[in-house]
Amino acid sequence: MSTEINKLLARSVDLVKAIAGLIEASYPDTRKRVESGRILCCVSVEHAQSLKALIEMGNFTSAVGLLRLQYEAIVRAMWVTYSATDEWVEKLSSELTADSAKRANNVPLLNEMLGHLEGKAPAEALIMLHEFKEYSWKPLSSFVHGGIHAIHRYGNGYPKPLLEQAIRASNGVSVLAGMLMVILSNNPVLKGVIPAIQREYEACLPPATHGDS
Repeated sequence: MSTEINKLLARSVDLVKAIAGLIEASYPDTRKRVESGRILCCVSVEHAQSLKALIEMGNFTSAVGLLRLQYEAIVRAMWVTYSATDEWVEKLSSELTADSAKRANNVPLLNEMLGHLEGKAPAEALIMLHEFKEYSWKPLSSFVHGGIHAIHRYGNGYPKPLLEQAIRASNGVSVLAGMLMVILSNNPVLKGVIPAIQREYEACLPPATHGDS
């Protein structure tokens, strides 16, 4: 890989470490809605960490496919936190059995979750979620399902701008996870930490996540 990609990866690993560290600053909270939201944030961050490890290994197709999983996890985290019914929270947080898994199978589709978040989730987060879906969802679905994008890129190689875009997009989704972690932490000390992280790591974020929000 190019020197630029390696530098971007190294800086991105530090960014995700900073985001992951926010969960350690959270106050204990046993409410199922809060706990489920936190867990889904952690799942999203885990996908981000794995994506970068896969790119470093040269497994680019798998890495790009993980970006969709990372995004889906944060959308669901937002949905659980802000708009899921108490019944759905109970279904998703219950002990895992064959019966409970079956009951939780018909969870709303991603478009429905985004619709339910309107007017409930923070406006900035919603803008970022919608922008990601508009520009990235279809090609990422092609990677996940072995479509033309996966076949073409695996067969012909991954240009540097595409890898940079994937890494930056993943970093942007990680920032969303950090925003929600701070909200769920109930720790006033963390107020302002996300804008500070955005400023520090501005060079490895997509343009939509820059600024002093």
